[in-house]
Amino acid sequence: MLKVFKEFLPNRWHRAIGLFLASLLISVSIASCSGSSTSATKMAVINTAEVVPPKGVPGQTLAKIVSAGTVRVAVPDDFPPFGSMSPKMTLRGYDIDVANEIAKGLKVKLELIPVIGNYRVPFLQTDRADLVISSLGKNKDRAKIIDFSQPYAPFFSGVYGLPESAVKSADDLKGKTIGVAQGSLEDLELSKLSSETITVKRFANNSLTAAALVSGQVPLIATGNVVAAKITKDNPAQKIEKKYIMKNSPCYVGIRKGDAQLVAKVDAVITAMKQSGKLNELSLKWFNEPLPDLTPPA
Repeated sequence: MLKVFKEFLPNRWHRAIGLFLASLLISVSIASCSGSSTSATKMAVINTAEVVPPKGVPGQTLAKIVSAGTVRVAVPDDFPPFGSMSPKMTLRGYDIDVANEIAKGLKVKLELIPVIGNYRVPFLQTDRADLVISSLGKNKDRAKIIDFSQPYAPFFSGVYGLPESAVKSADDLKGKTIGVAQGSLEDLELSKLSSETITVKRFANNSLTAAALVSGQVPLIATGNVVAAKITKDNPAQKIEKKYIMKNSPCYVGIRKGDAQLVAKVDAVITAMKQSGKLNELSLKWFNEPLPDLTPPA
């Protein structure tokens, strides 16, 4: 093969091809390294046409997990603080820690499967994952095709500010100035309030909104808890705190339709984590604030 390259390609291409092949070998070797009981599987390419009909036998997933001694969990790798890749190319985040706790509760090993948002439900339906722990929200359409655990993670829009801003509800915003990313969900929520008593300063994006709070341009901002987690982490001296929750949309573990035994088992683990304070510990670790009430809206 190398003879063919040398004969038909100009000399200037030889070094480039050599570097490419070396890079490819290094990438493959890094991807294949795993020395712990928790492994990360390379993301599979899935054809959306495979979503229907679902694979696997309904109601048998828990037995299969116990028999295999491993639970396969689809998690995010590009959505911090729920899940992301560390500099050492290992998965980390709130969802990854929860997945580890559930594997311990099931008394099996954990196999992590990185998945992007649109493929979370298809990975369940095509039996490429036993559980989805990936900041998954619950709605009527999803509930028709998969089952859900009880809420395990906070995901909400809230009002944040410095300690001196005495705000505990929307009524307390009267006479106040608040920043928000233009066109965001939080902007829509604020637009429902009286513009005569509240001054809303709109910024182009979440980064500019955060900068306005940190620099003192505004005493309050309305944003999502994921954005707020980064702001508080990057600016610990500011002691930015949550004032109140505007809209609550907690996250759930996704489970194949009909796997009632697995739902019950996962719920038991989550309940134990709430009662022991473990979920609160993870919330402080990844969101920089105590675990809020996870009761979903009616």
